[in-house]
Amino acid sequence: MENLSTSGIARDVQELINLDNKTGKPGSVMPPEAISSEETPGFGELMKTALDAVNQQQQNAAGLLTDIETGKSKDLLGAMLASQKASLSFQALVQIRNKAVAAYEEIMRMQV
Repeated sequence: MENLSTSGIARDVQELINLDNKTGKPGSVMPPEAISSEETPGFGELMKTALDAVNQQQQNAAGLLTDIETGKSKDLLGAMLASQKASLSFQALVQIRNKAVAAYEEIMRMQV
């Protein structure tokens, strides 16, 4: 078993921080001050993007199932996988919404 030292862990963490996201090679990380709010999407924008992605998956699954029903396609496995993927995506989105609503309610209960 490898003996881990704090200096070795700190060095590994620093190397990971300095990795360039595009190339995976060591690079520089932009300081938080350099990132403008225009580049960073807000929570509402992220939720809208996620909702659009889930909607697209559901429409795709519905189209594949319609093709199976009308006889245009015989790819039942692909249609069922797309349907399950859309279902799981929707369930995950609902759980995120539930957590956001619970957090909002908790903040509203806080006394100032």
